Amino acid sequence: MEDKLTADEQIGLKQVLASCRHLKATAGHVTSFAEMLTERLGKQLNSWMSAVSADDLPHLRRFVRGLETDHAAVLNGLTLPYSSGAVEGHVNRIKMPKRQMYGRAGFDLLRKRILLSD
Repeated sequence: MEDKLTADEQIGLKQVLASCRHLKATAGHVTSFAEMLTERLGKQLNSWMSAVSADDLPHLRRFVRGLETDHAAVLNGLTLPYSSGAVEGHVNRIKMPKRQMYGRAGFDLLRKRILLSD
């Protein structure tokens, strides 16, 4: 993230992070989690969760508790190469005309619009 900032922005960021240890720790944890997401490093999830739990950061601890509720799915999402992106794209493509037509027309017109949209 820092490589996309200008020199002045990098200096400002360093000053802000140096002024608050909680903010610096939060930024570090968020950056590590973003790296796990983008590079599919699920094997680091448990150590990341332990590190967050050890710090005094209530909001991130709450996030970790949420991850723990469905740990297997989160671990698979951070590890496996499979994606539901194509399905989500189709769902979004169908929902857009549905939202546009809400309260104006019935199912038959919606069906025609979706079938003829490709």
